[in-house]
Amino acid sequence: MVSVMANVEFHFDFGSPNAYLSHLVIPEIEKRTGVKFQYVPVLLGGVFKMTNNRSPAESLRGIKNKPEYERLETQRFIRRHGITRFTPNPFFPVNTLTIMRGAIAAETLGTFARYVDAMYRHMWAEPKKLDDPEVLRTALEESGFDSKQFFELVQRQDIKDRLLENTQKSVARGTFGSPTLYVGNEIFFGKDRLRDVEEEIMRTR
Repeated sequence: MVSVMANVEFHFDFGSPNAYLSHLVIPEIEKRTGVKFQYVPVLLGGVFKMTNNRSPAESLRGIKNKPEYERLETQRFIRRHGITRFTPNPFFPVNTLTIMRGAIAAETLGTFARYVDAMYRHMWAEPKKLDDPEVLRTALEESGFDSKQFFELVQRQDIKDRLLENTQKSVARGTFGSPTLYVGNEIFFGKDRLRDVEEEIMRTR
């Protein structure tokens, strides 16, 4: 019998710490299942606007005990997966419009995976204020990217349009936050659903 691999998508925005933590765990799942995740850049601010949603920083503000519990769950996730490269970004929330357009630009240049790793590092491992153009320029150059080319590309209309299209299509499928994952047409939200994602991948073989 021929084994058919499921199509698995990871819809993400660099501004989500939970998407970053998922990004660190995804290689483990890929290794165990043999499935390569397809990364889909979306603009979380656009997702929130289209779905009338808000970030946890806003929605949990003023609620007694729940933010503390969410932090506890994050620490449990970090311990479970042996994650050592995570630092809350002191500049959070960071406007991610430019760096998400940069992800689209990196796709066109064939440097997408390296760009994703670099931006996640600068956002959540060695956190910086990446919505400051000079800070971003320095981070890009340090990571081996041509910052002049980057800032030219992110202003191109086709790059802007592709990020908008990604975001609209993602919301149309059911996305309301980041990270959202799809195994075929099955939707899963959040880092705590990664085990369910892996089970679904194996089930659908």
